[in-house]
Amino acid sequence: MNLNKTILVTGGTGFLGSYLLRYLVSYGFKNIRATKRKNSRMDLVIEIKDKVQWLEGDILDIPFLEEAMERIEQVYHCAAMVSFQTKDKNRMMEVNEGGTANIVNVALQKNIQKLIHTSSIAALGRVEGTCAVDENATWEHNELNSNYAKSKYNAEMQVWRGMAEGLTIGIVNPSLIMGSGFWEEGTPKMFKTLSKNFPYFPKGGTGMVDVRDVAKAMIRLMNSDIVNERMILNEKNLTYKNIFAQIADSTEAKIPSKEISPLLSAIAWRLEWLRSKLTGANPLYTKENANTTKHFFEYKNDKSKELLNFEYTSIEETLKATGQQFLESKATGSKSAFLPLN
Repeated sequence: MNLNKTILVTGGTGFLGSYLLRYLVSYGFKNIRATKRKNSRMDLVIEIKDKVQWLEGDILDIPFLEEAMERIEQVYHCAAMVSFQTKDKNRMMEVNEGGTANIVNVALQKNIQKLIHTSSIAALGRVEGTCAVDENATWEHNELNSNYAKSKYNAEMQVWRGMAEGLTIGIVNPSLIMGSGFWEEGTPKMFKTLSKNFPYFPKGGTGMVDVRDVAKAMIRLMNSDIVNERMILNEKNLTYKNIFAQIADSTEAKIPSKEISPLLSAIAWRLEWLRSKLTGANPLYTKENANTTKHFFEYKNDKSKELLNFEYTSIEETLKATGQQFLESKATGSKSAFLPLN
C-alpha cells in the first residue's frame, strides 16, 4: 500500500466510517480527510481525531464536495441515511441517491483515482424462494424491497453510471454489520433492546459481518488491482432466532423464546406507529421491519474470500465481544464503545 495516498472518507464519524478511519491511521496513512456534519458526535474517533483533517459539510453540497476532493486520490464513500420509516423516504432517497450522484460527479471532475462505495446487500434485491444470493443477482422491483433498499440500489446505479463515464470504482455490499458503536443507534441498539429481556424474535434470517471486516476489506479492495467490481461482505447466514439468542446471552439477558407471528407482527407495527404519532418518538418496529424480517435470505461470500484472499472474523466472537462492551458501557454510563482493531 502507498501510505502517501491522499484519502477522503465520507461519513467519518459514523459507525463504519469511524472504524475505517481507525484502520487507515493504524496502517500508517498520513494524508486523510473525512467529512462530518455540524452536529456529528466524535465519540467513536476521539483517539484519532487529531490525525485526520475534518471537513464540516454535507454531501448534498456540491461546492463543499469540490473543496473536499481537491488533490484527493482515493475516496471511500460511507455516508448514508438508514431508516425504515415511511416519513423518511424522500429524505433518504435524496441523501443516498442524490448524495452519491454528487460524489460520483465530483470524483469524475477531480480525476479521482479510485472510489470505493459502501452499498448493501439490500441493493441486491430480494426475491422469494431464491438460493443464496451472490454478486450476479439482478434487482427486481417488488414489495420485499424496503425504501432503504431502493435508495441503496439507486445509489449503486449512480456509481455504475460513474464507471461508464470513466471513473474507477469498487463496490462492497455488506450484510448486517455488527459491532460496538453508539448504543442508541443502528445494530448496536439491538444489544440494548435485548438486554432488557425482550421475549420475541422474528421468523426469518439474514447474513452478518463484523464492522472491522468491512473496513479492512474496503481498504484491501481500494489498494488492489481489482477494479469495477462489487463484492458481498458476509461472514455467516443466521436465523434471527439464533442472532437474538446470541445477543441476549452476551448481555446476560433471557433468551427470546417467542416467535413473532404474522398477527402479532401486524399488531406490533401498528401500535408502534400509533405510539410514535402520540409521543413524537421514532417507532421501534415498522411495517418495513415486519415485512423484511419474516423472510430468510442467505448471501454468498466466495468472491470476497477468493479475490481479496480475505478471512472473516467469527460473528459469534463479534457478538460476544460487543455484548461484553455493552455491559461495561452500562456499568460506567458510557453511551458508546468501539471494538479493538484486529
